[in-house]
Amino acid sequence: MKQGRYTVEENRPLTADVWEMRLSGDTGSITRPGQFINIALEGLFLRRPISVSDWDGETATIVYKIVGKGTAAMAGFRPGKRLDVLCGLGNGFEVAKCAERTLVIGGGAGVPPMYGLAKALLAAGKTPLAILGFNRREEIFYEEKFRALGVETAVTTVDGSCGIRGFVTDALPERYGYFCACGPLPMLKAVCRACPTSGQLSLEERMGCGFGACMGCSCETKYGSKRVCKDGPVLEKEEILW
Repeated sequence: MKQGRYTVEENRPLTADVWEMRLSGDTGSITRPGQFINIALEGLFLRRPISVSDWDGETATIVYKIVGKGTAAMAGFRPGKRLDVLCGLGNGFEVAKCAERTLVIGGGAGVPPMYGLAKALLAAGKTPLAILGFNRREEIFYEEKFRALGVETAVTTVDGSCGIRGFVTDALPERYGYFCACGPLPMLKAVCRACPTSGQLSLEERMGCGFGACMGCSCETKYGSKRVCKDGPVLEKEEILW
Protein backbone atom coordinates (compact mmCIF):
# COMPACT_ATOMS: atom_id res chain seq x y z
CA MET A 1 0.00 0.00 0.00
CA LYS A 2 1.21 3.49 -0.82
CA GLN A 3 -0.28 6.83 0.22
CA GLY A 4 0.40 9.82 -1.94
CA ARG A 5 -0.88 12.72 -4.00
CA TYR A 6 -2.26 11.80 -7.39
CA THR A 7 -3.33 14.14 -10.18
CA VAL A 8 -6.52 13.87 -12.22
CA GLU A 9 -5.49 13.67 -15.87
CA GLU A 10 -8.89 12.86 -17.35
CA ASN A 11 -12.42 12.44 -16.00
CA ARG A 12 -15.19 11.64 -18.47
CA PRO A 13 -18.65 10.04 -18.54
CA LEU A 14 -19.10 6.59 -20.08
CA THR A 15 -22.87 6.46 -19.49
CA ALA A 16 -25.40 8.70 -17.74
CA ASP A 17 -24.02 7.77 -14.30
CA VAL A 18 -20.76 5.89 -14.91
CA TRP A 19 -17.50 7.83 -15.19
CA GLU A 20 -13.91 6.95 -16.04
CA MET A 21 -11.02 8.78 -14.33
CA ARG A 22 -7.31 8.53 -15.14
CA LEU A 23 -4.89 9.48 -12.37
CA SER A 24 -1.15 10.05 -12.58
CA GLY A 25 1.21 9.13 -9.76
CA ASP A 26 3.26 6.26 -8.40
CA THR A 27 1.31 3.07 -9.12
CA GLY A 28 4.13 0.67 -8.24
CA SER A 29 2.07 -0.79 -5.38
CA ILE A 30 -0.51 -2.14 -7.85
CA THR A 31 0.71 -5.64 -8.62
CA ARG A 32 -2.45 -7.58 -9.54
CA PRO A 33 -5.70 -6.95 -11.41
CA GLY A 34 -8.57 -6.62 -8.98
CA GLN A 35 -6.82 -4.36 -6.48
CA PHE A 36 -8.33 -0.99 -5.59
CA ILE A 37 -7.50 2.53 -4.48
CA ASN A 38 -9.07 4.57 -1.67
CA ILE A 39 -9.69 8.26 -2.33
CA ALA A 40 -10.02 10.94 0.37
CA LEU A 41 -12.76 13.47 -0.40
CA GLU A 42 -13.13 16.91 1.13
CA GLY A 43 -15.85 17.12 3.77
CA LEU A 44 -16.43 13.36 3.94
CA PHE A 45 -15.05 11.18 6.74
CA LEU A 46 -14.63 7.90 4.87
CA ARG A 47 -12.51 7.43 1.79
CA ARG A 48 -14.14 6.02 -1.34
CA PRO A 49 -12.78 2.63 -2.50
CA ILE A 50 -12.70 2.25 -6.30
CA SER A 51 -11.37 -0.75 -8.22
CA VAL A 52 -8.58 -0.23 -10.74
CA SER A 53 -9.48 -1.07 -14.33
CA ASP A 54 -6.07 -0.45 -15.90
CA TRP A 55 -2.65 0.83 -14.90
CA ASP A 56 0.95 1.29 -15.91
CA GLY A 57 3.97 2.61 -14.03
CA GLU A 58 2.71 6.18 -13.96
CA THR A 59 -1.09 6.15 -14.26
CA ALA A 60 -4.11 4.28 -12.96
CA THR A 61 -7.58 4.26 -14.50
CA ILE A 62 -10.69 3.82 -12.40
CA VAL A 63 -14.37 3.57 -13.31
CA TYR A 64 -17.00 4.62 -10.79
CA LYS A 65 -20.77 4.92 -10.64
CA ILE A 66 -22.47 7.98 -9.16
CA VAL A 67 -24.44 6.64 -6.20
CA GLY A 68 -24.04 9.30 -3.47
CA LYS A 69 -22.35 12.52 -2.38
CA GLY A 70 -18.83 11.19 -2.71
CA THR A 71 -19.04 9.85 -6.24
CA ALA A 72 -21.16 12.83 -7.31
CA ALA A 73 -18.33 15.09 -6.12
CA MET A 74 -15.81 12.98 -8.05
CA ALA A 75 -17.72 13.57 -11.27
CA GLY A 76 -16.97 17.27 -10.85
CA PHE A 77 -13.19 16.83 -10.65
CA ARG A 78 -11.27 18.55 -13.42
CA PRO A 79 -7.83 17.73 -14.85
CA GLY A 80 -5.09 19.02 -12.59
CA LYS A 81 -6.93 18.39 -9.33
CA ARG A 82 -4.71 16.74 -6.71
CA LEU A 83 -6.11 13.87 -4.60
CA ASP A 84 -4.96 12.07 -1.45
CA VAL A 85 -5.02 8.40 -2.46
CA LEU A 86 -4.17 5.08 -0.83
CA CYS A 87 -2.98 2.96 -3.74
CA GLY A 88 -2.54 -0.77 -4.30
CA LEU A 89 -5.03 -2.02 -1.69
CA GLY A 90 -6.36 -5.55 -1.35
CA ASN A 91 -5.44 -8.87 -2.89
CA GLY A 92 -6.36 -9.15 -6.55
CA PHE A 93 -6.83 -12.03 -8.95
CA GLU A 94 -4.12 -14.67 -9.17
CA VAL A 95 -3.48 -15.10 -12.88
CA ALA A 96 -1.29 -18.16 -12.28
CA LYS A 97 -4.32 -20.10 -10.99
CA CYS A 98 -6.36 -19.37 -14.11
CA ALA A 99 -6.78 -21.96 -16.86
CA GLU A 100 -5.75 -21.52 -20.48
CA ARG A 101 -9.38 -20.62 -21.28
CA THR A 102 -10.73 -18.51 -18.44
CA LEU A 103 -14.07 -16.73 -18.23
CA VAL A 104 -13.92 -13.14 -17.00
CA ILE A 105 -17.41 -12.17 -15.88
CA GLY A 106 -18.40 -8.64 -14.87
CA GLY A 107 -21.76 -7.31 -13.83
CA GLY A 108 -22.36 -3.54 -14.00
CA ALA A 109 -19.85 -1.80 -11.74
CA GLY A 110 -17.99 -5.13 -11.58
CA VAL A 111 -16.89 -4.84 -15.22
CA PRO A 112 -13.85 -2.50 -14.83
CA PRO A 113 -11.49 -4.79 -12.87
CA MET A 114 -12.20 -7.58 -15.35
CA TYR A 115 -10.68 -5.45 -18.10
CA GLY A 116 -7.37 -5.31 -16.24
CA LEU A 117 -7.63 -9.05 -15.62
CA ALA A 118 -8.24 -9.75 -19.31
CA LYS A 119 -5.08 -7.81 -20.20
CA ALA A 120 -3.08 -9.72 -17.57
CA LEU A 121 -4.36 -13.08 -18.85
CA LEU A 122 -3.39 -12.17 -22.40
CA ALA A 123 0.07 -11.11 -21.23
CA ALA A 124 0.42 -14.52 -19.55
CA GLY A 125 -0.41 -16.31 -22.80
CA LYS A 126 -3.92 -17.35 -21.73
CA THR A 127 -7.23 -16.91 -23.54
CA PRO A 128 -9.86 -14.88 -21.67
CA LEU A 129 -13.53 -15.06 -22.66
CA ALA A 130 -15.56 -12.09 -21.44
CA ILE A 131 -19.19 -11.88 -20.33
CA LEU A 132 -20.45 -8.40 -19.43
CA GLY A 133 -23.85 -8.06 -17.80
CA PHE A 134 -26.07 -4.97 -17.61
CA ASN A 135 -29.72 -4.14 -17.04
CA ARG A 136 -30.29 -2.33 -20.36
CA ARG A 137 -28.51 -0.98 -23.45
CA GLU A 138 -28.00 2.51 -22.01
CA GLU A 139 -25.84 1.12 -19.18
CA ILE A 140 -23.33 -0.71 -21.37
CA PHE A 141 -19.70 0.39 -21.26
CA TYR A 142 -16.27 -1.12 -22.01
CA GLU A 143 -17.63 -3.62 -24.55
CA GLU A 144 -15.50 -2.15 -27.32
CA LYS A 145 -12.42 -2.02 -25.08
CA PHE A 146 -12.66 -5.77 -24.48
CA ARG A 147 -13.16 -6.44 -28.18
CA ALA A 148 -10.20 -4.19 -29.04
CA LEU A 149 -8.03 -6.58 -27.02
CA GLY A 150 -9.17 -9.39 -29.29
CA VAL A 151 -11.20 -10.96 -26.48
CA GLU A 152 -14.32 -12.91 -27.41
CA THR A 153 -16.99 -10.87 -25.63
CA ALA A 154 -20.66 -11.55 -24.89
CA VAL A 155 -23.00 -8.86 -23.56
CA THR A 156 -26.21 -9.60 -21.67
CA THR A 157 -29.03 -7.22 -20.76
CA VAL A 158 -31.86 -8.06 -18.43
CA ASP A 159 -34.42 -6.35 -20.68
CA GLY A 160 -33.00 -7.81 -23.90
CA SER A 161 -32.34 -4.39 -25.43
CA CYS A 162 -28.83 -5.44 -26.48
CA GLY A 163 -26.96 -8.71 -26.77
CA ILE A 164 -28.31 -11.79 -25.01
CA ARG A 165 -31.51 -11.36 -23.02
CA GLY A 166 -31.07 -12.33 -19.39
CA PHE A 167 -28.18 -12.61 -16.96
CA VAL A 168 -24.48 -13.42 -17.31
CA THR A 169 -25.27 -17.06 -16.54
CA ASP A 170 -27.34 -17.17 -19.75
CA ALA A 171 -24.20 -16.55 -21.80
CA LEU A 172 -21.88 -19.22 -20.41
CA PRO A 173 -19.90 -20.97 -23.18
CA GLU A 174 -19.59 -24.72 -23.45
CA ARG A 175 -15.83 -24.92 -23.04
CA TYR A 176 -13.73 -23.17 -20.41
CA GLY A 177 -11.52 -24.29 -17.56
CA TYR A 178 -11.86 -21.59 -14.91
CA PHE A 179 -13.75 -18.39 -14.13
CA CYS A 180 -13.22 -15.04 -12.45
CA ALA A 181 -16.14 -12.79 -11.60
CA CYS A 182 -16.92 -9.41 -10.07
CA GLY A 183 -20.35 -7.96 -9.46
CA PRO A 184 -23.27 -7.83 -7.03
CA LEU A 185 -23.62 -10.69 -4.56
CA PRO A 186 -26.72 -12.30 -6.20
CA MET A 187 -24.80 -12.48 -9.47
CA LEU A 188 -21.77 -14.06 -7.81
CA LYS A 189 -23.97 -16.66 -6.12
CA ALA A 190 -25.63 -17.50 -9.44
CA VAL A 191 -22.28 -17.78 -11.21
CA CYS A 192 -20.95 -20.15 -8.55
CA ARG A 193 -24.02 -22.37 -8.94
CA ALA A 194 -23.84 -22.35 -12.74
CA CYS A 195 -20.09 -22.80 -13.23
CA PRO A 196 -18.81 -26.31 -12.45
CA THR A 197 -15.16 -25.22 -12.47
CA SER A 198 -13.10 -23.55 -9.77
CA GLY A 199 -12.90 -19.79 -9.80
CA GLN A 200 -12.12 -16.52 -8.08
CA LEU A 201 -14.69 -13.96 -6.97
CA SER A 202 -14.21 -10.27 -6.21
CA LEU A 203 -16.63 -9.33 -3.42
CA GLU A 204 -18.32 -5.99 -2.94
CA GLU A 205 -18.56 -4.76 0.67
CA ARG A 206 -18.82 -1.43 2.47
CA MET A 207 -15.33 -0.57 3.68
CA GLY A 208 -14.43 1.68 6.58
CA CYS A 209 -10.65 1.91 6.37
CA GLY A 210 -9.70 -0.08 3.28
CA PHE A 211 -6.66 -1.79 4.79
CA GLY A 212 -7.98 -4.20 7.42
CA ALA A 213 -7.83 -2.14 10.62
CA CYS A 214 -11.52 -1.62 11.39
CA MET A 215 -12.81 -5.16 10.62
CA GLY A 216 -16.00 -3.59 9.24
CA CYS A 217 -16.02 -5.59 6.02
CA SER A 218 -15.42 -9.05 7.47
CA CYS A 219 -17.07 -12.09 5.93
CA GLU A 220 -17.21 -15.71 7.01
CA THR A 221 -15.31 -18.33 5.03
CA LYS A 222 -14.43 -21.99 5.50
CA TYR A 223 -11.19 -20.79 7.01
CA GLY A 224 -12.70 -18.33 9.46
CA SER A 225 -13.45 -14.63 9.23
CA LYS A 226 -11.70 -12.72 6.45
CA ARG A 227 -11.55 -9.00 5.75
CA VAL A 228 -12.76 -8.20 2.24
CA CYS A 229 -10.51 -5.13 1.97
CA LYS A 230 -7.34 -6.85 3.19
CA ASP A 231 -7.66 -10.61 2.63
CA GLY A 232 -9.79 -9.97 -0.45
CA PRO A 233 -11.58 -8.52 -2.26
CA VAL A 234 -10.74 -11.59 -4.34
CA LEU A 235 -11.48 -14.94 -2.69
CA GLU A 236 -11.69 -18.44 -4.12
CA LYS A 237 -15.04 -20.01 -4.93
CA GLU A 238 -14.43 -23.00 -2.66
CA GLU A 239 -13.82 -20.96 0.49
CA ILE A 240 -16.89 -18.73 0.43
CA LEU A 241 -19.84 -19.56 2.69
CA TRP A 242 -23.07 -18.42 1.10
